Amino acid sequence: MKLRTEIESIRLQSKIDHKSHIFTVGSCFAERIASRLSSAKILTTSNPFGVMFNPISAISTIDRAYNCQQVKIEELNEGNEGFFHYDFHGSFSRPSKEEALYEMNRAIAASHLALKATDLVIITLGTAWVFTHCATDKIVANCHKQPSSTFSRRMLSVEEITNAICEIASNTLSDKRIILTISPIRHLADGLVANSLSKATLRLAAQYATERCRNIEYFPSYEILIDDLRDYRFYDEDMVHPTSLAVEYIWQKFKSATFTSEAIATTEKIDAIVAAAAHRPLHPESEAYRQFCRKQLQAIDALPEINFENEREKFAAVLQNL
Repeated sequence: MKLRTEIESIRLQSKIDHKSHIFTVGSCFAERIASRLSSAKILTTSNPFGVMFNPISAISTIDRAYNCQQVKIEELNEGNEGFFHYDFHGSFSRPSKEEALYEMNRAIAASHLALKATDLVIITLGTAWVFTHCATDKIVANCHKQPSSTFSRRMLSVEEITNAICEIASNTLSDKRIILTISPIRHLADGLVANSLSKATLRLAAQYATERCRNIEYFPSYEILIDDLRDYRFYDEDMVHPTSLAVEYIWQKFKSATFTSEAIATTEKIDAIVAAAAHRPLHPESEAYRQFCRKQLQAIDALPEINFENEREKFAAVLQNL
């Protein structure tokens, strides 16, 4: 008896190994996948200016980072939480203009270097709804709790999203592989009907972008949660975000679709070492645990290309306390 509709096998041309440099931008789901990549010891830069929900802001992040376009002090605005920029997350807000400017431009410089070295860019689209700043007629990434009268709200068209993605794919990112994905996180503030329309708009735009640009592929994270898992037990209590189990399931699908066979084998070894480092022994002073640490150091030495600085330090500290 068949009790669920599992998504078909996914194979992408974009391949990831432990020499890859990856840049992810988009919704908070992008950060959860980036966290998995980092845990697998793959060099990953995620959302250098903070979470970006709409496609235009995500693409603007890439463009600013690639061109190392520094923020000017006159671009900053003052709010209840300090000085901020509409293209940056609230975590960049600071009490003074100088502090805010320093943090933002430092992030731009770091992301510029990361993006230049990147092999693969993962763009996660969260919503097609955008807020436009009335005074400047510019789409903002974050409203920073400013009065609603400051903005107008509308939904991007399929054509707008497709054109924006294809323009950056064909120019700025022409020498890189791009994976598009749609966040399965539901934007309930928009209402279920509006959220459904938004996700459909994003999905159409992603399809057209893959058809127009050879360096773009699509990974169905949205479909995996909505149509494959398809159960409220895979959502957190807020009924918006996927559970850690659902993210792990999507991650395993992503890994199978993109990792080389060698990378998968290496990741299994990495996972074992990381888990061993996180283990809390009952008898940390025992010879058995010291022998366990020696074995882990040997496993680390067998993977010289992987950065195990933190894990090595922990195991070595046990042996130094003999």
